[in-house]
This record gives sequence, C-alpha cells and structure tokens, in this order.
Amino acid sequence: MPIISGDYLTVLNLFRTDAAEKQDRLIAAMREIVDAAAYPGWISSTVHSGIEKFGTANFIQWRSGEDLEARYAGDEFKHRTMPLFSEITTNINLLQNEVAFSRPHPSQGELVEIGPHRDDFTVIEVFGVADDNPDELVGVLADAYDWLVDVPGYRSHTVLRGLRSRLRQGQGAWVVNYSQWSDGETFWAYRNVPKDEQSEERRKTFSRMKELVTSCDWNTYRVVHTRSAAQ
Repeated sequence: MPIISGDYLTVLNLFRTDAAEKQDRLIAAMREIVDAAAYPGWISSTVHSGIEKFGTANFIQWRSGEDLEARYAGDEFKHRTMPLFSEITTNINLLQNEVAFSRPHPSQGELVEIGPHRDDFTVIEVFGVADDNPDELVGVLADAYDWLVDVPGYRSHTVLRGLRSRLRQGQGAWVVNYSQWSDGETFWAYRNVPKDEQSEERRKTFSRMKELVTSCDWNTYRVVHTRSAAQ
C-alpha cells in the first residue's frame, strides 16, 4: 500500500459534484484510470470518496513534474479524462505539492500509510495563504503534532506545500493539511470542543492560523481504492 513520501511529487486532484450518483460515476471512472495506470514516473494513486460533501479526491504520487506534464499532454488526458470529469463535476482542483511534514501517531508505526484496508476517516483541508506566508503556515500546522498526539482518535497528519496548480479557484499560495482519524465520531468530538475547554497550545495554533489563512476548502473522506506501480 502507498506510503506518503517526500521523495515524490504529490498531486492532489479534488473534484466536487452535486449529487450522489455523480459521485459514484466519478469513483468508477477514477478506479478505471487507476487500475489501467502504467504512465512513466507514476508511483501510486489513492481514491477517496467524499462524506461531508459530494466529491472525490485522488492522492497521487509521481516521480517528477516532468512525468506528470507528459501525462497532461497526452491525448487520453486531454480528450477523454478531462471532458468526462468536466461533465460530472462542479469544481476541479489539480494541485501539485511537496510533502513538508508527515508523521503518524506513535501507535500507527513510523510511516503514514494510506489505503482502504486502514478504514481511516480522512480530512483534507486546503488553506489559502498570502504568497509570503506559506512556510509559516506549514510550520504552524506541523507543530500542531505536539498536542494533536494526545487527542483521542488522531492517527496522523501530513502537511503539503503547494507548488503549481491547474483549474484552481482563487489566487495566491496554498497549504494542504491531510489528516487521518479513527472514525468520524472522534474527529467531530475534537472539532467541536468549546474554545474555553481547548488546551492553550491548541488555542495558540488556531489563533495564528486565523492570522495567516485567507480561505479554507475542506471535506471528509473514506479511502475506497488504491494501487501503486509496484503492484
């Protein structure tokens, strides 16, 4: 199963749609593409099904940006893949990123693994940030590990620094927080803790984030399919 690694270019393809049947079509199309993938430089793809909002996410690892651009330049991507996705989505973000921080809870081993066998409740947050502040936000999110490790249900989080994008709505830089939880109940219990009951470290984290973040787009997911080049 794929391991999140800073050795690769991480591409996060986020799709939104407006109906359950369209989400099912998206997942079916993504499964077909992933199962047939044999592109030079492709490492792995992991398909996520949206929970809170209709949509999907594909967490893809590539050897390099050059390999990815070769995929984008191909006839299949331009004349079949993108027209199909454009037909059944309301919004598409193709985000190229680098892994800036990735660490699991000590109970989860030494590496962050992704795949349907784990049954993680996954949260993906895309934070807009001023062009001169992405590194500071990366640091704030990475340092949150020190107090998140004590939160019940927390399994891991990975911080991605945005590099380049296609079709992204909004301007400026972005940072992605990809986190794994044991289930939705523990995540929402953490999310809904009243401010006056939060730890001082958590309040400091969110206070600084409020100063740095210009926008936030997020959804919750279940991983439904994965495949790697090694398979």
